[in-house]
Amino acid sequence: MHFISEELENYIEKHSAAEPELLQQLNKETYQKILQPRMLSGHFQGRVLSILSKIINPKHILELGTYTGYATLCLAEGLKSDGTIDTIDINEELEDIQHKYFNTSAFKDQIIQHVGNALDIVPTLNKKFDLVFIDADKENYINYWNLIVPIMNKGGIILSDNVLWSGKVLEDVQKNDKSTPILLEYNKIVNEDPRVETVLLPIRDGLTVSRVL
Repeated sequence: MHFISEELENYIEKHSAAEPELLQQLNKETYQKILQPRMLSGHFQGRVLSILSKIINPKHILELGTYTGYATLCLAEGLKSDGTIDTIDINEELEDIQHKYFNTSAFKDQIIQHVGNALDIVPTLNKKFDLVFIDADKENYINYWNLIVPIMNKGGIILSDNVLWSGKVLEDVQKNDKSTPILLEYNKIVNEDPRVETVLLPIRDGLTVSRVL
């Protein structure tokens, strides 16, 4: 997922807003105790999510793919005082670490956790969203997109993570690779969808920003 040198990445982090102490602790514990810690958004992307959320100042946020809750807490920084963030993950084994850090944060009363299949849970939420972060299983990205766009407020922002997929979007697709073909199709669908305007940013593993028209 390194499209620029590690030295340049370090420079970028040092010249961006500091990582809050709670998130430093979560980052460290994720790397110590949880499988696939590279799934964590991390300092730089976390600050990107935070500042985008603060610019948008959403009332309702939806996150697909909680993991250990790092991005959840970053996104929550921009919530209105009476806002909520619904975050969904299918892995119930991550609930303990999520609870630990959510309950320690200033947003504990605004974060609503869900465990299960997002395709089943999202239709039950009965909300219109101002900001959505898609960072779950890649095979369902298109299904998530089709589910989410109709429940967005006008001017709302949809963020899609991992859309460059470690550069595999430019490589020959391997026979056993199920994710890359989906992401290739997803990127095309999102860019051509007349309901949104989109820009793909080369941040970390690729972050697409789509604004609902």
